Order: sequence, then structure tokens, then C-alpha cells
Amino acid sequence: MANTLLLLLSLLFFLTLLHPSHSSTDAFIYGGCSQIKYTPGSPYESNLDSLLTSLVNSATYSSYNKYSISGSTQQDVINGLYQCRGDLAMPDCATCVARAVTQLAPLCPQACGGAVQLEGCFVKYDNTSFIGQEDKTVVMKKCAPSVGYDPEVMGRRDAVLTRLGTTGGLYRVGGSGDVEGVAQCVGDLSSGKCEDCVTEAIGRLKSDCGGAVFGDMFLAKCYARYSTSGAHAYAKSHHAGEHDEAEKTFAIIVGLLAGVALIIIFLTFMRKAFGRHGK
Repeated sequence: MANTLLLLLSLLFFLTLLHPSHSSTDAFIYGGCSQIKYTPGSPYESNLDSLLTSLVNSATYSSYNKYSISGSTQQDVINGLYQCRGDLAMPDCATCVARAVTQLAPLCPQACGGAVQLEGCFVKYDNTSFIGQEDKTVVMKKCAPSVGYDPEVMGRRDAVLTRLGTTGGLYRVGGSGDVEGVAQCVGDLSSGKCEDCVTEAIGRLKSDCGGAVFGDMFLAKCYARYSTSGAHAYAKSHHAGEHDEAEKTFAIIVGLLAGVALIIIFLTFMRKAFGRHGK
């Protein structure tokens, strides 16, 4: 399983070189690990490799997915998911998830649970049941230094955040003048739990960040962010034509990689066949 995961990550890394992301989707935001460790070479490690392989593979065609792998004992059960930012094209989603997965091992060595949030995606796994459960724990908060309270700007900010809280859907964006806002829930939440989580994140943003020119509030299952006067760069929308071109490039490269792999397999087979005949 580990070799399969390594192959997938290598292919996606090669894809990244040929098709760089349009924005800094791989920027690290936060990470966390459980204190419980698994034994190297154990069934849990094998299940973890299988889970991460499934996440990386799924991200080539879906912006969100979840998996659960059972084991012979309850200790070997593992759950995991990934979530890409709602505006990302599939090539950017795939490369972001691959980057997140490569960061889990050095960040959480032999940990039974780990999570990584990058600018463009979120990946989490654990041996406890967390899929579908609401969690409003604050995992990362960042507020810009206060430079004085501007009632007009903060009024627009509050209006944007209020709309984000009532828009509906997992991914929400909004703006007014020089104020931009974005919020997103993890795909395993119901609409009601998502609404509750985003409302909590927005409330904490307003109370904790005050008149700051930008603020980020990441809870365990959702986040809300805002910026004023271009202080922060969030999702950069691409034209539909650019998305279509990216998808075509992605499909072509994957096809080429598959062709190269088949050629290598064929040449290896022929070499062994001739070797057996002494030629």
C-alpha cells in the first residue's frame, strides 16, 4: 500500500510541475495530531496507507470525499476525509490534497490521528468516529493588528459576514466594496450543522478580531474569513475558459502518465522474456 501511495504522490508531483496552481493553494495554515501512536508495521499503519491512497486518488475527480476502513479489531478502524476549497479546479484540488498528505507523515509521525489545513484544502484522519459530527473547537485564529476602528468599513464587513451566515451551502463567498469574505464547511456536515458552525465562526470573528483589517477563524469543521482593502488574498475566481483549459491539460497529462507507465511495464516484461531465452 505504501508503494501505491508513493506512486500516486510522485505522479501528482510531476503533474504539479507541468500544471502549476493558479494560486498559493499549498500555503500551510495549521496542522494537528493525536497523542496516541500506532506501532510501525501494524494493521493500523497498513489501513492508514490505504486510506491516504484513496484520498489522493479520489481528489483527481471529486472536491470532497470520506472513507472508513474497518479492521480485525476496533483499534484498527480508521476514518478520513478531504475537502477542497469550493472554487478550485480539479487539477488544483488534486495537487493540494497530495501536498497535504505528504505533510502528514513528518507532522504526525506514527500518530493515530492527524489533520492538515492548507490554503486550498483540508485533510483529516483518525481512529475515532468524527465523520458527520459537529465540532466547533477553535483550531486556528488570526487577526491583523488593529489600526483604528473605521465604522464605515466595519459596517460593510459585518454586512458581508451576516450574508455569509445566511447564504446557505457548504462554500460561501461575498463582498461589498473593498471588503471580501469567504466561509466553508466540511462536506460531512448537514446543512443545519453547517449553518450552526459558520454562525459560530462569524460570531467569534467579530468579537475576537474587532476592527482588524482581516481575520481568519478556523473551527474543526468550518471556517470564516474576511479582508478589507485587499489585506488578504482568498479565492481568486478563474474564468470558465481557464477552468476548462485546466481540466483538458489535467486529462492529457494523466493520459500521458498512464501511457508511460504501460510502456515501462511492457518493456520490463519483454526484458524478462528475452532474459529467460538467453537473448
